[in-house]
Amino acid sequence: MTRHVGTGPGEITPDGCAVDFYALLPPMGEPEVVHAAAPEGASILELGCGTARILRPLADLGHPVLGVDESPAMLAHAAGLPTACSRIETLRLDRTFDVVLLASTMLNTDRAQRHAFLATCRRHVDPFGVVVVQQTPPGWFDTVTPSEREHDGIRLVVSSVRRDEPRLDVVVEYHVGDRTWTHAFDCYRIGGQELAADLASAGLRFGQWLTDDHGWFTAHPVPTPP
Repeated sequence: MTRHVGTGPGEITPDGCAVDFYALLPPMGEPEVVHAAAPEGASILELGCGTARILRPLADLGHPVLGVDESPAMLAHAAGLPTACSRIETLRLDRTFDVVLLASTMLNTDRAQRHAFLATCRRHVDPFGVVVVQQTPPGWFDTVTPSEREHDGIRLVVSSVRRDEPRLDVVVEYHVGDRTWTHAFDCYRIGGQELAADLASAGLRFGQWLTDDHGWFTAHPVPTPP
């Protein structure tokens, strides 16, 4: 099973994310990547939208949006946007969208959950639509080490990295003022052939890389036989 454990003030979601911390986290270029890959005015479904830090800017850019998350506490920060409370794996909205977004590197989970996530993407994307996915950049797996950096008043400390290929177990601390949150999680490396096979198993095909570090890409639904 995937291991995700979080600590710190406020509510912690089942996957170890601290709601109060994510409510402070600003967008970091993600909305622009998605907007550039989406047709003008395209409807967007975001799976695992959290506090809507990506989804709200996309709505401001003119996209009809719907956010899905399993945490009611996360969705409370998406006030004013249409949302649905559900696990990604079991979501069935009985409608499709021009764009389905799977961000926050959720793809880098174990293979069974990854297949379930991609199946949900395929189930909800329009036959002529696009799936936009963020994965952990492949180069990160070889370079990440215990380290520290600061961004927008948030001090991020990678306190532990343990490699057990294709899995990395990582512990991160987030410091904001006198508040500290920790998040322990595992992250799976996905090779090129494995990614193509995972997409195919869900009825998707690779589209194109959206960033030079291969952290973002598109996929398109494979037509189903008549």
